[in-house]
Amino acid sequence: MNRIAFITGATSGIGEATAILLAENEFDLIICGRREDRLQALAKKLSEKIRVHTLSFDVRDKDKVFDQIESLPPEWQKIDLLINNAGNAHGFDPIDKGSIADWDAMIDINVKGLLYVSKAIIPGMVDRKSGHIVNIGSIAGKEVYPGGNVYCASKYAVDAINEGMRIDLNEYGIKVSVVNPGLVNTEFSKVRFKDDPEKSNSLYKGMTPLYGKDIAELIFFIVTRPSHVNISDTIIFPTAQASSTIVKRG
Repeated sequence: MNRIAFITGATSGIGEATAILLAENEFDLIICGRREDRLQALAKKLSEKIRVHTLSFDVRDKDKVFDQIESLPPEWQKIDLLINNAGNAHGFDPIDKGSIADWDAMIDINVKGLLYVSKAIIPGMVDRKSGHIVNIGSIAGKEVYPGGNVYCASKYAVDAINEGMRIDLNEYGIKVSVVNPGLVNTEFSKVRFKDDPEKSNSLYKGMTPLYGKDIAELIFFIVTRPSHVNISDTIIFPTAQASSTIVKRG
């Protein structure tokens, strides 16, 4: 029987690329996202290869998260792999000019949303004494940069939560890993710069960034290691990037 992977934020970018790659390698998938049309289109595409179940919710909605996951049919309840991918960045303002609404969105999605989904799924892994959780962090969880403030704080929290999970779940044989990407060309910049194409495009100007597929390939490598191997923490950059603020362009 195929392993079951649960992926949040599966309708674009890293989440979508990971869903496609896992489907190509015989994982059955529970794919989650807010955009129902994209979710169903992806499910239709992937169901030609494997079993797919969809859940449409916003990870910020605690009640909806628990209701949806608890309502999974029996054949979908044995989740082997959780990929906490849903996340976002809003705004690039210095701390004194930041938007409270932006701060709330980043903390609610990147931190609380990750915790809600994990809280709903971890008990099953504990009961079975097996499972793997992959949290998608960021280089922003390792280095603070100008204008990053609250976004960086949210990703530092992901890094700490990841370490706490690994420690607390060790006795149950559950693997916990974090992937921290640098610049990845997804809808991330579009959201961060509020659909301003000039600002969004400038993030990748003069260099070749990573793409969703690059991160998906790293995730696949991590989750297919032998049972005695856990790759607990990784940073992945495009070649042109040396740190959060050092990027070779042109």
